[in-house]
Amino acid sequence: MERVLSCKQMRDADLFTIETLGISSSELVERAGAAVADEIFSRFKGGRVLVCVGKGNNGEDGMVVAKLLSQKHGFNVKLFCASMDDVKIFDESFDIIVDCIFGTGLSRNITDNYKQIIELINNSGCYVISCDISSGLNADTGKPMGIAVRADLTIAIQEYKLGHFLNDGLDYSGKVVAKDIGISIWGEDFALILNNSDVANYFGKRNRNVHKGCFGKCAIFGGSKQFFGSALLSLNALAGLKMGSGYAYLIVPESLFSTYAGLNPECILITVPDKEGFVIFDQEILQKILHFDSIAIGMGMGVSEDVYNIIAYLLKNYHGKLIIDADGLNSIATHGVDILKDKKCSVVITPHVGEFCRLSNIDKEKVEQNSIELAKSFALKYGVTVCLKSATSIITDGSDTFINITGCSGMAKAGSGDVLSGLTCGLLARCDDIVETVAVASYIFGKCGEFCQEEGNEYSTTASDLISSLPKVLNSL
Repeated sequence: MERVLSCKQMRDADLFTIETLGISSSELVERAGAAVADEIFSRFKGGRVLVCVGKGNNGEDGMVVAKLLSQKHGFNVKLFCASMDDVKIFDESFDIIVDCIFGTGLSRNITDNYKQIIELINNSGCYVISCDISSGLNADTGKPMGIAVRADLTIAIQEYKLGHFLNDGLDYSGKVVAKDIGISIWGEDFALILNNSDVANYFGKRNRNVHKGCFGKCAIFGGSKQFFGSALLSLNALAGLKMGSGYAYLIVPESLFSTYAGLNPECILITVPDKEGFVIFDQEILQKILHFDSIAIGMGMGVSEDVYNIIAYLLKNYHGKLIIDADGLNSIATHGVDILKDKKCSVVITPHVGEFCRLSNIDKEKVEQNSIELAKSFALKYGVTVCLKSATSIITDGSDTFINITGCSGMAKAGSGDVLSGLTCGLLARCDDIVETVAVASYIFGKCGEFCQEEGNEYSTTASDLISSLPKVLNSL
Protein backbone atom coordinates (compact mmCIF):
# COMPACT_ATOMS: atom_id res chain seq x y z
CA MET A 1 0.00 0.00 0.00
CA GLU A 2 1.10 3.54 -0.69
CA ARG A 3 0.14 6.70 1.15
CA VAL A 4 -1.57 9.76 -0.32
CA LEU A 5 -1.24 12.96 1.70
CA SER A 6 -3.12 16.21 1.97
CA CYS A 7 -1.23 19.51 1.81
CA LYS A 8 -1.48 19.92 5.57
CA GLN A 9 -0.18 16.43 6.24
CA MET A 10 2.78 17.07 3.95
CA ARG A 11 3.51 20.46 5.54
CA ASP A 12 3.42 18.91 9.01
CA ALA A 13 5.85 16.22 7.90
CA ASP A 14 8.19 18.84 6.41
CA LEU A 15 8.18 20.86 9.63
CA PHE A 16 8.78 17.80 11.79
CA THR A 17 11.70 16.74 9.60
CA ILE A 18 13.26 20.21 9.74
CA GLU A 19 12.52 21.26 13.33
CA THR A 20 12.70 17.93 15.17
CA LEU A 21 15.02 15.78 13.09
CA GLY A 22 17.29 18.69 12.26
CA ILE A 23 17.45 18.23 8.50
CA SER A 24 17.67 21.72 7.02
CA SER A 25 15.26 23.00 4.40
CA SER A 26 18.19 23.65 2.08
CA GLU A 27 19.23 20.00 2.38
CA LEU A 28 15.71 18.90 1.51
CA VAL A 29 15.76 21.19 -1.53
CA GLU A 30 19.00 19.57 -2.71
CA ARG A 31 17.54 16.11 -2.19
CA ALA A 32 14.33 16.99 -4.02
CA GLY A 33 16.17 18.49 -6.97
CA ALA A 34 18.49 15.49 -7.16
CA ALA A 35 15.56 13.06 -7.04
CA VAL A 36 13.83 14.83 -9.93
CA ALA A 37 17.02 15.11 -11.99
CA ASP A 38 17.88 11.45 -11.45
CA GLU A 39 14.37 10.34 -12.43
CA ILE A 40 14.59 12.39 -15.64
CA PHE A 41 18.00 10.90 -16.43
CA SER A 42 16.60 7.38 -15.89
CA ARG A 43 14.08 8.06 -18.67
CA PHE A 44 16.02 10.29 -21.07
CA LYS A 45 19.72 10.10 -21.86
CA GLY A 46 20.01 13.59 -23.22
CA GLY A 47 18.18 16.41 -24.95
CA ARG A 48 17.30 20.07 -24.86
CA VAL A 49 15.59 20.97 -21.58
CA LEU A 50 13.81 24.12 -20.45
CA VAL A 51 13.45 24.30 -16.67
CA CYS A 52 10.74 26.79 -15.66
CA VAL A 53 10.99 28.02 -12.08
CA GLY A 54 8.91 30.22 -9.79
CA LYS A 55 9.73 32.17 -6.65
CA GLY A 56 8.92 29.59 -3.98
CA ASN A 57 10.29 26.27 -2.77
CA ASN A 58 9.25 24.56 -5.98
CA GLY A 59 11.37 27.04 -7.88
CA GLU A 60 14.35 26.32 -5.61
CA ASP A 61 13.94 22.62 -6.39
CA GLY A 62 13.98 23.58 -10.07
CA MET A 63 17.27 25.43 -9.74
CA VAL A 64 18.87 22.24 -8.45
CA VAL A 65 17.24 20.21 -11.21
CA ALA A 66 18.67 22.53 -13.87
CA LYS A 67 22.15 22.43 -12.33
CA LEU A 68 22.28 18.65 -12.04
CA LEU A 69 20.78 17.93 -15.46
CA SER A 70 23.45 20.13 -17.00
CA GLN A 71 26.53 19.45 -14.87
CA LYS A 72 25.96 15.84 -13.81
CA HIS A 73 23.85 14.33 -16.56
CA GLY A 74 24.98 16.27 -19.62
CA PHE A 75 21.66 17.71 -20.82
CA ASN A 76 21.50 20.97 -22.78
CA VAL A 77 19.61 23.06 -20.21
CA LYS A 78 18.14 26.55 -20.18
CA LEU A 79 16.65 28.09 -17.05
CA PHE A 80 13.53 30.26 -17.30
CA CYS A 81 12.38 32.36 -14.34
CA ALA A 82 8.62 32.78 -14.67
CA SER A 83 8.50 36.01 -12.68
CA MET A 84 11.26 37.78 -14.60
CA ASP A 85 12.29 36.34 -17.96
CA ASP A 86 10.89 37.09 -21.41
CA VAL A 87 8.54 34.45 -22.77
CA LYS A 88 10.26 34.63 -26.15
CA ILE A 89 12.36 31.70 -24.94
CA PHE A 90 9.39 29.51 -25.86
CA ASP A 91 10.10 30.30 -29.50
CA GLU A 92 13.16 28.08 -29.18
CA SER A 93 13.06 24.34 -29.66
CA PHE A 94 13.11 22.00 -26.63
CA ASP A 95 12.56 18.30 -26.08
CA ILE A 96 11.59 18.50 -22.41
CA ILE A 97 10.05 21.20 -20.23
CA VAL A 98 10.43 20.82 -16.48
CA ASP A 99 7.67 22.63 -14.61
CA CYS A 100 8.81 24.01 -11.22
CA ILE A 101 6.72 27.19 -11.13
CA PHE A 102 4.17 26.55 -8.37
CA GLY A 103 4.06 23.85 -5.72
CA THR A 104 1.48 22.52 -3.30
CA GLY A 105 1.11 25.83 -1.48
CA LEU A 106 -0.69 27.65 -4.30
CA SER A 107 -3.83 29.28 -2.89
CA ARG A 108 -5.13 31.59 -5.61
CA ASN A 109 -6.16 31.40 -9.24
CA ILE A 110 -3.46 31.90 -11.85
CA THR A 111 -3.82 34.96 -14.06
CA ASP A 112 -1.88 37.35 -16.30
CA ASN A 113 1.75 36.46 -17.13
CA TYR A 114 1.74 33.14 -15.31
CA LYS A 115 -1.38 32.09 -17.20
CA GLN A 116 0.36 32.92 -20.49
CA ILE A 117 3.41 30.88 -19.48
CA ILE A 118 1.34 27.82 -18.61
CA GLU A 119 -0.53 28.13 -21.91
CA LEU A 120 2.83 28.20 -23.71
CA ILE A 121 3.98 25.10 -21.83
CA ASN A 122 0.77 23.25 -22.65
CA ASN A 123 0.98 24.19 -26.33
CA SER A 124 4.70 23.52 -26.70
CA GLY A 125 4.49 19.95 -27.94
CA CYS A 126 7.33 19.07 -25.55
CA TYR A 127 7.38 16.24 -23.03
CA VAL A 128 6.32 18.03 -19.83
CA ILE A 129 7.54 16.98 -16.38
CA SER A 130 6.10 18.60 -13.25
CA CYS A 131 8.01 18.72 -10.00
CA ASP A 132 5.78 17.53 -7.13
CA ILE A 133 2.50 18.89 -8.57
CA SER A 134 1.45 20.41 -11.89
CA SER A 135 1.66 24.18 -11.54
CA GLY A 136 -1.84 25.52 -11.04
CA LEU A 137 -3.33 22.24 -9.84
CA ASN A 138 -4.83 22.32 -6.36
CA ALA A 139 -2.87 19.70 -4.43
CA ASP A 140 -5.87 18.75 -2.27
CA THR A 141 -8.77 18.77 -4.74
CA GLY A 142 -7.15 18.10 -8.12
CA LYS A 143 -8.98 21.13 -9.53
CA PRO A 144 -7.11 23.64 -11.76
CA MET A 145 -6.71 27.06 -10.18
CA GLY A 146 -7.91 28.82 -13.30
CA ILE A 147 -5.36 26.98 -15.43
CA ALA A 148 -2.78 24.26 -14.81
CA VAL A 149 0.14 22.60 -16.53
CA ARG A 150 -0.76 19.37 -18.33
CA ALA A 151 2.14 17.11 -17.43
CA ASP A 152 3.16 13.85 -19.07
CA LEU A 153 4.99 12.90 -15.89
CA THR A 154 4.75 14.21 -12.33
CA ILE A 155 7.57 13.44 -9.91
CA ALA A 156 6.01 13.66 -6.46
CA ILE A 157 8.38 14.68 -3.68
CA GLN A 158 8.31 12.06 -0.91
CA GLU A 159 4.61 11.13 -1.16
CA TYR A 160 1.65 11.20 -3.51
CA LYS A 161 -0.72 14.12 -2.99
CA LEU A 162 -4.51 13.93 -3.13
CA GLY A 163 -4.57 16.37 -6.02
CA HIS A 164 -2.64 13.96 -8.23
CA PHE A 165 -5.65 11.67 -8.38
CA LEU A 166 -8.87 13.48 -7.46
CA ASN A 167 -11.10 15.20 -10.01
CA ASP A 168 -9.00 16.59 -12.91
CA GLY A 169 -5.73 15.60 -11.25
CA LEU A 170 -5.57 12.38 -13.26
CA ASP A 171 -5.62 14.31 -16.53
CA TYR A 172 -3.18 17.03 -15.48
CA SER A 173 -0.62 14.85 -13.69
CA GLY A 174 0.10 12.20 -16.31
CA LYS A 175 2.06 9.30 -14.89
CA VAL A 176 2.92 9.95 -11.23
CA VAL A 177 5.97 8.56 -9.43
CA ALA A 178 6.93 9.32 -5.83
CA LYS A 179 10.57 9.80 -4.78
CA ASP A 180 11.68 9.34 -1.18
CA ILE A 181 13.93 12.18 0.04
CA GLY A 182 13.93 11.34 3.74
CA ILE A 183 10.99 13.39 5.00
CA SER A 184 9.58 11.67 8.09
CA ILE A 185 5.96 10.54 7.80
CA TRP A 186 4.12 9.34 10.88
CA GLY A 187 0.57 8.58 11.95
CA GLU A 188 -2.09 6.52 10.21
CA ASP A 189 -4.69 9.02 9.04
CA PHE A 190 -3.69 8.85 5.38
CA ALA A 191 -5.59 7.75 2.34
CA LEU A 192 -4.07 4.58 0.90
CA ILE A 193 -3.63 3.18 -2.58
CA LEU A 194 -3.60 -0.57 -3.09
CA ASN A 195 -1.11 -2.26 -5.39
CA ASN A 196 -1.08 -5.63 -7.15
CA SER A 197 0.53 -7.48 -4.26
CA ASP A 198 -2.10 -6.19 -1.80
CA VAL A 199 -4.90 -7.38 -4.06
CA ALA A 200 -3.20 -10.72 -4.81
CA ASN A 201 -3.56 -11.61 -1.12
CA TYR A 202 -7.30 -11.96 -1.71
CA PHE A 203 -6.75 -14.58 -4.40
CA GLY A 204 -4.23 -16.94 -2.83
CA LYS A 205 -3.84 -20.60 -3.71
CA ARG A 206 -6.76 -22.68 -2.47
CA ASN A 207 -6.60 -26.07 -0.82
CA ARG A 208 -7.61 -28.95 -3.03
CA ASN A 209 -9.98 -30.41 -0.43
CA VAL A 210 -12.71 -27.74 -0.58
CA HIS A 211 -16.29 -27.43 -1.82
CA LYS A 212 -18.64 -24.67 -2.94
CA GLY A 213 -19.98 -24.18 0.58
CA CYS A 214 -16.56 -22.97 1.71
CA PHE A 215 -16.73 -19.74 -0.26
CA GLY A 216 -20.02 -18.10 0.58
CA LYS A 217 -23.29 -17.27 -1.14
CA CYS A 218 -23.88 -13.96 -2.87
CA ALA A 219 -27.13 -12.59 -4.27
CA ILE A 220 -27.94 -9.83 -6.76
CA PHE A 221 -31.38 -8.29 -6.09
CA GLY A 222 -32.52 -6.01 -8.87
CA GLY A 223 -34.31 -5.43 -12.14
CA SER A 224 -37.72 -4.16 -13.19
CA LYS A 225 -39.89 -3.99 -16.28
CA GLN A 226 -38.41 -0.60 -17.13
CA PHE A 227 -34.79 -1.48 -16.37
CA PHE A 228 -34.61 -5.22 -16.80
CA GLY A 229 -31.01 -5.18 -18.08
CA SER A 230 -31.35 -8.95 -18.27
CA ALA A 231 -27.92 -9.90 -19.50
CA LEU A 232 -26.24 -7.35 -17.27
CA LEU A 233 -27.95 -8.38 -14.03
CA SER A 234 -27.25 -12.00 -14.82
CA LEU A 235 -23.63 -11.17 -15.51
CA ASN A 236 -23.50 -9.37 -12.16
CA ALA A 237 -24.38 -12.64 -10.46
CA LEU A 238 -21.87 -14.42 -12.67
CA ALA A 239 -19.28 -11.82 -11.59
CA GLY A 240 -19.87 -12.95 -8.02
CA LEU A 241 -18.89 -16.47 -9.00
CA LYS A 242 -15.86 -15.23 -10.91
CA MET A 243 -14.70 -13.39 -7.77
CA GLY A 244 -14.61 -16.70 -5.94
CA SER A 245 -18.03 -17.00 -4.33
CA GLY A 246 -19.33 -20.57 -4.10
CA TYR A 247 -22.91 -19.71 -5.05
CA ALA A 248 -24.47 -16.80 -6.93
CA TYR A 249 -28.20 -16.02 -6.90
CA LEU A 250 -30.21 -13.60 -8.99
CA ILE A 251 -33.35 -12.19 -7.31
CA VAL A 252 -35.77 -10.59 -9.80
CA PRO A 253 -39.45 -9.65 -10.24
CA GLU A 254 -41.66 -12.73 -10.74
CA SER A 255 -43.19 -11.47 -14.00
CA LEU A 256 -39.72 -11.24 -15.54
CA PHE A 257 -38.81 -14.88 -14.85
CA SER A 258 -38.78 -15.80 -18.54
CA THR A 259 -36.49 -12.86 -19.31
CA TYR A 260 -33.79 -14.07 -16.95
CA ALA A 261 -34.26 -17.84 -16.99
CA GLY A 262 -31.31 -19.74 -18.41
CA LEU A 263 -29.19 -16.74 -19.36
CA ASN A 264 -26.44 -18.00 -17.09
CA PRO A 265 -27.14 -21.52 -15.89
CA GLU A 266 -24.46 -21.15 -13.19
CA CYS A 267 -26.63 -18.58 -11.40
CA ILE A 268 -29.64 -19.65 -9.32
CA LEU A 269 -32.82 -17.68 -10.01
CA ILE A 270 -35.21 -16.52 -7.27
CA THR A 271 -38.36 -14.53 -8.02
CA VAL A 272 -40.20 -12.07 -5.78
CA PRO A 273 -43.73 -10.62 -6.10
CA ASP A 274 -44.14 -7.58 -8.33
CA LYS A 275 -46.77 -5.26 -9.68
CA GLU A 276 -46.55 -4.46 -13.37
CA GLY A 277 -42.89 -5.45 -13.40
CA PHE A 278 -41.77 -3.57 -10.28
CA VAL A 279 -41.03 -5.41 -7.02
CA ILE A 280 -43.39 -5.02 -4.09
CA PHE A 281 -42.68 -5.52 -0.41
CA ASP A 282 -43.41 -9.06 0.77
CA GLN A 283 -42.04 -9.99 4.19
CA GLU A 284 -42.62 -13.71 3.75
CA ILE A 285 -40.43 -13.86 0.65
CA LEU A 286 -37.76 -11.62 2.17
CA GLN A 287 -37.41 -13.97 5.13
CA LYS A 288 -36.22 -16.63 2.69
CA ILE A 289 -33.22 -14.61 1.48
CA LEU A 290 -31.72 -13.74 4.85
CA HIS A 291 -29.23 -16.62 4.76
CA PHE A 292 -26.96 -15.18 2.07
CA ASP A 293 -23.48 -14.02 3.03
CA SER A 294 -23.80 -10.92 0.85
CA ILE A 295 -26.62 -9.19 -1.03
CA ALA A 296 -26.33 -6.36 -3.54
CA ILE A 297 -29.62 -4.50 -4.03
CA GLY A 298 -30.97 -1.63 -6.08
CA MET A 299 -29.70 -2.05 -9.64
CA GLY A 300 -32.50 -1.29 -12.11
CA MET A 301 -35.29 -1.64 -9.52
CA GLY A 302 -36.80 1.82 -9.98
CA VAL A 303 -37.30 4.35 -7.20
CA SER A 304 -40.25 3.43 -4.99
CA GLU A 305 -41.52 3.13 -1.45
CA ASP A 306 -41.57 -0.66 -1.89
CA VAL A 307 -37.84 -0.70 -2.64
CA TYR A 308 -37.32 1.51 0.40
CA ASN A 309 -39.35 -0.83 2.60
CA ILE A 310 -37.46 -3.87 1.32
CA ILE A 311 -34.15 -2.24 2.21
CA ALA A 312 -35.51 -1.18 5.62
CA TYR A 313 -36.53 -4.78 6.32
CA LEU A 314 -33.12 -6.13 5.30
CA LEU A 315 -31.35 -3.56 7.44
CA LYS A 316 -33.27 -4.67 10.53
CA ASN A 317 -33.33 -8.43 9.92
CA TYR A 318 -30.33 -9.39 7.79
CA HIS A 319 -27.01 -10.23 9.45
CA GLY A 320 -24.73 -10.44 6.40
CA LYS A 321 -23.17 -7.80 4.17
CA LEU A 322 -25.58 -5.56 2.29
CA ILE A 323 -24.43 -3.52 -0.73
CA ILE A 324 -26.90 -0.77 -1.66
CA ASP A 325 -26.55 0.73 -5.12
CA ALA A 326 -28.39 2.74 -7.78
CA ASP A 327 -32.18 2.86 -7.24
CA GLY A 328 -31.71 1.45 -3.76
CA LEU A 329 -29.77 4.59 -2.90
CA ASN A 330 -32.22 6.84 -4.73
CA SER A 331 -35.15 5.27 -2.88
CA ILE A 332 -33.39 5.92 0.44
CA ALA A 333 -32.62 9.50 -0.59
CA THR A 334 -36.30 10.01 -1.48
CA HIS A 335 -37.91 8.35 1.54
CA GLY A 336 -35.40 8.81 4.35
CA VAL A 337 -31.66 8.26 4.79
CA ASP A 338 -31.90 7.75 8.55
CA ILE A 339 -32.96 4.12 8.11
CA LEU A 340 -29.24 3.43 7.63
CA LYS A 341 -28.70 4.06 11.34
CA ASP A 342 -30.84 1.15 12.52
CA LYS A 343 -29.35 -2.08 11.19
CA LYS A 344 -28.01 -5.51 12.05
CA CYS A 345 -25.97 -6.04 8.88
CA SER A 346 -22.75 -4.54 7.56
CA VAL A 347 -23.70 -1.95 4.95
CA VAL A 348 -21.79 -0.77 1.91
CA ILE A 349 -23.20 2.05 -0.22
CA THR A 350 -21.84 2.63 -3.71
CA PRO A 351 -23.06 6.03 -4.92
CA HIS A 352 -21.67 8.00 -7.81
CA VAL A 353 -21.28 11.71 -7.12
CA GLY A 354 -24.86 12.60 -8.11
CA GLU A 355 -26.32 9.89 -5.89
CA PHE A 356 -24.09 10.96 -3.00
CA CYS A 357 -25.29 14.54 -3.42
CA ARG A 358 -28.89 13.35 -3.09
CA LEU A 359 -28.11 11.19 -0.07
CA SER A 360 -26.18 13.89 1.77
CA ASN A 361 -28.15 16.91 0.50
CA ILE A 362 -24.88 18.61 -0.49
CA ASP A 363 -24.34 20.19 -3.89
CA LYS A 364 -21.97 18.70 -6.44
CA GLU A 365 -19.34 21.45 -6.28
CA LYS A 366 -18.91 21.04 -2.52
CA VAL A 367 -18.68 17.26 -2.85
CA GLU A 368 -15.99 17.53 -5.51
CA GLN A 369 -14.04 20.09 -3.49
CA ASN A 370 -14.07 18.04 -0.28
CA SER A 371 -14.97 14.52 -1.33
CA ILE A 372 -12.82 12.55 1.12
CA GLU A 373 -13.89 14.39 4.25
CA LEU A 374 -17.55 14.35 3.24
CA ALA A 375 -17.44 10.63 2.48
CA LYS A 376 -15.74 9.97 5.83
CA SER A 377 -18.28 12.11 7.66
CA PHE A 378 -21.21 10.28 6.05
CA ALA A 379 -19.66 6.89 6.83
CA LEU A 380 -19.20 7.79 10.49
CA LYS A 381 -22.65 9.34 10.86
CA TYR A 382 -24.48 6.32 9.48
CA GLY A 383 -22.06 3.52 10.38
CA VAL A 384 -21.57 2.38 6.78
CA THR A 385 -18.76 1.89 4.30
CA VAL A 386 -18.95 4.40 1.46
CA CYS A 387 -17.61 3.69 -2.01
CA LEU A 388 -17.92 7.10 -3.68
CA LYS A 389 -17.55 6.25 -7.36
CA SER A 390 -15.78 8.52 -9.82
CA ALA A 391 -12.73 8.39 -12.07
CA THR A 392 -10.94 8.05 -8.76
CA SER A 393 -13.14 6.28 -6.23
CA ILE A 394 -13.03 6.91 -2.48
CA ILE A 395 -13.66 3.97 -0.17
CA THR A 396 -13.99 4.72 3.54
CA ASP A 397 -15.66 3.58 6.74
CA GLY A 398 -14.78 6.90 8.36
CA SER A 399 -11.61 5.48 9.90
CA ASP A 400 -9.71 3.76 7.10
CA THR A 401 -9.71 5.40 3.69
CA PHE A 402 -8.60 4.04 0.32
CA ILE A 403 -8.59 5.75 -3.03
CA ASN A 404 -8.70 3.70 -6.20
CA ILE A 405 -6.92 5.02 -9.28
CA THR A 406 -7.29 2.04 -11.60
CA GLY A 407 -9.67 2.37 -14.52
CA CYS A 408 -10.06 4.26 -17.79
CA SER A 409 -12.46 6.44 -19.74
CA GLY A 410 -13.89 3.43 -21.56
CA MET A 411 -15.70 2.50 -18.36
CA ALA A 412 -17.86 5.62 -18.54
CA LYS A 413 -20.80 3.58 -19.82
CA ALA A 414 -24.24 2.69 -18.51
CA GLY A 415 -24.08 -0.49 -16.47
CA SER A 416 -20.46 -0.24 -15.36
CA GLY A 417 -21.38 0.64 -11.80
CA ASP A 418 -23.77 -2.31 -11.68
CA VAL A 419 -20.87 -4.60 -12.56
CA LEU A 420 -18.89 -3.17 -9.65
CA SER A 421 -21.76 -4.12 -7.34
CA GLY A 422 -21.57 -7.69 -8.63
CA LEU A 423 -17.82 -7.87 -8.10
CA THR A 424 -18.12 -6.39 -4.62
CA CYS A 425 -20.95 -8.73 -3.65
CA GLY A 426 -19.02 -11.80 -4.78
CA LEU A 427 -15.86 -10.83 -2.93
CA LEU A 428 -17.68 -9.86 0.27
CA ALA A 429 -19.39 -13.26 0.31
CA ARG A 430 -16.05 -14.80 1.30
CA CYS A 431 -14.14 -11.91 2.93
CA ASP A 432 -14.73 -10.11 6.23
CA ASP A 433 -12.56 -6.95 6.18
CA ILE A 434 -15.31 -4.78 4.71
CA VAL A 435 -13.56 -1.54 3.74
CA GLU A 436 -10.42 -3.12 2.30
CA THR A 437 -12.45 -5.76 0.47
CA VAL A 438 -14.53 -3.03 -1.18
CA ALA A 439 -11.30 -1.27 -2.17
CA VAL A 440 -9.99 -4.53 -3.66
CA ALA A 441 -13.17 -4.96 -5.70
CA SER A 442 -12.85 -1.40 -6.96
CA TYR A 443 -9.20 -2.00 -7.89
CA ILE A 444 -10.06 -5.13 -9.87
CA PHE A 445 -13.01 -3.40 -11.53
CA GLY A 446 -10.68 -0.65 -12.76
CA LYS A 447 -8.12 -3.17 -13.97
CA CYS A 448 -10.85 -4.91 -15.99
CA GLY A 449 -11.48 -1.61 -17.75
CA GLU A 450 -7.78 -1.12 -18.43
CA PHE A 451 -7.50 -4.59 -19.95
CA CYS A 452 -10.53 -3.95 -22.17
CA GLN A 453 -9.11 -0.66 -23.35
CA GLU A 454 -5.70 -2.16 -24.08
CA GLU A 455 -7.20 -4.99 -26.12
CA GLY A 456 -9.85 -2.82 -27.78
CA ASN A 457 -10.31 0.91 -27.33
CA GLU A 458 -11.85 3.43 -24.97
CA TYR A 459 -14.98 3.89 -27.11
CA SER A 460 -16.25 0.36 -27.64
CA THR A 461 -15.82 -1.08 -24.13
CA THR A 462 -19.12 -2.18 -22.57
CA ALA A 463 -20.13 -3.30 -19.09
CA SER A 464 -20.34 -6.91 -20.26
CA ASP A 465 -16.77 -6.68 -21.59
CA LEU A 466 -15.56 -5.90 -18.08
CA ILE A 467 -16.75 -9.26 -16.80
CA SER A 468 -15.11 -11.07 -19.71
CA SER A 469 -11.72 -9.60 -18.81
CA LEU A 470 -11.90 -10.62 -15.15
CA PRO A 471 -9.97 -13.92 -15.46
CA LYS A 472 -7.11 -12.09 -17.22
CA VAL A 473 -6.98 -9.50 -14.46
CA LEU A 474 -6.84 -12.10 -11.72
CA ASN A 475 -4.12 -14.01 -13.60
CA SER A 476 -2.05 -10.82 -13.79
CA LEU A 477 -1.94 -10.31 -10.02
